[in-house]
Amino acid sequence: MPEQVVTTHVVGIDIGMESCTMSCLTVDKRQVIKSTSFANTLAGFDWLFERLEGLGVARKQILVGLEATSRYGENLYHALLKRGYRLGLLHPGQIHAFAQQRGLRAKTDRLDAATIARALLSGEARFGYIPSDQVVTYRELTRLYQQLTGEVVRYKNEIHALLVVLFPEFTLVFADPSRPSALTVLKAYPSAQAMQEAEPKLLYQILREQCPGRYGRKTADKLIHLAKASVSGGVAIGARSSSMRILCDQLEHTQKNLELLQQEIERLLDSDPKARSLLAMSELGPMTVAVLRAELGDLDRFARMDQVVAYVGLDLQVKQSGKWKGQTKLSKRGSGHVRRILYLAALRSMRLPTSPFGIFYHRLVDRGLKKGMAVIAVMRKLLIVAAHLIQTQQDYDASKVGVQALRA
Repeated sequence: MPEQVVTTHVVGIDIGMESCTMSCLTVDKRQVIKSTSFANTLAGFDWLFERLEGLGVARKQILVGLEATSRYGENLYHALLKRGYRLGLLHPGQIHAFAQQRGLRAKTDRLDAATIARALLSGEARFGYIPSDQVVTYRELTRLYQQLTGEVVRYKNEIHALLVVLFPEFTLVFADPSRPSALTVLKAYPSAQAMQEAEPKLLYQILREQCPGRYGRKTADKLIHLAKASVSGGVAIGARSSSMRILCDQLEHTQKNLELLQQEIERLLDSDPKARSLLAMSELGPMTVAVLRAELGDLDRFARMDQVVAYVGLDLQVKQSGKWKGQTKLSKRGSGHVRRILYLAALRSMRLPTSPFGIFYHRLVDRGLKKGMAVIAVMRKLLIVAAHLIQTQQDYDASKVGVQALRA
């Protein structure tokens, strides 16, 4: 929250990739600067600072509200911060709800800038959280890792789909056509027709270089024999062969980048004292810990653990009206990525005989709780323990968790 000082002006700024729009009001709702666009560049920032300086008041008396739009407003935010202006980051959903309350049916950049300014004056604006440099680093690395992991899955699926028409018998030799040795062969011979014309010695050399001692002359002969007896119809073979080569190359390149990202994440974890105790938990792997550090952010902004639980969306939501009462469900607010990795960690704990979280799960099920609800209870307990360790930086002690689990 911005510090409590006397506010004389509020400025609403609607953020865009190339340009922004600002509107300035006094505390008595008088518009002193009409909604005006400026470039999201250094020259545009200078124009904005010149207009704000022209108000003739101290910078601390001007409250600037920016709509949270990922990276587009980051440079402007820090430029305003360095100049000494008071800032508040507002969620787009909050601005949308405020515009609906005002009965606005149109949506333009100018209207949005004025709406942000009026939201600041209403006293109901809830300012968002600005993550630290370390948390932003975690977020950049883990979210890119998640994106590249999805691309790897997509490339593998497309390679499998192409093999069905190009060389379906290939999987009789390589059960997993996505392994490095199989990709090398596919790039050289992407179809049954290409494999039929392969020189056995050259094919054997490729296999030998990739997996010495595993694949030999018999494997090369078998591939050629299968290709000659293949059911491939050879339709669009040129285009599909090019697609196969490109997909294999993209898969290899993406997997190498994933390895580099993983190494960088591990180096970040090694230098982070708040992650050290989490890594001692057998239920949490390095990537799980990195996601928790990225998505939970700086936990000092939470006063109680139930706020952390609600932030992740593991709190219960009840819908009731009169005599009607709906089903109690998880709110599922916040990061779905955190809930997903906590779910996987909960499943992992069930397979670990000494895990206190696994003991907690089995005890709940034995008491008659449904398995799905027991998993959610384990996820919540994992989150609370992880958040506690991040906040206190204490060493992880599984025996203490076990005592809590048995009493729960």
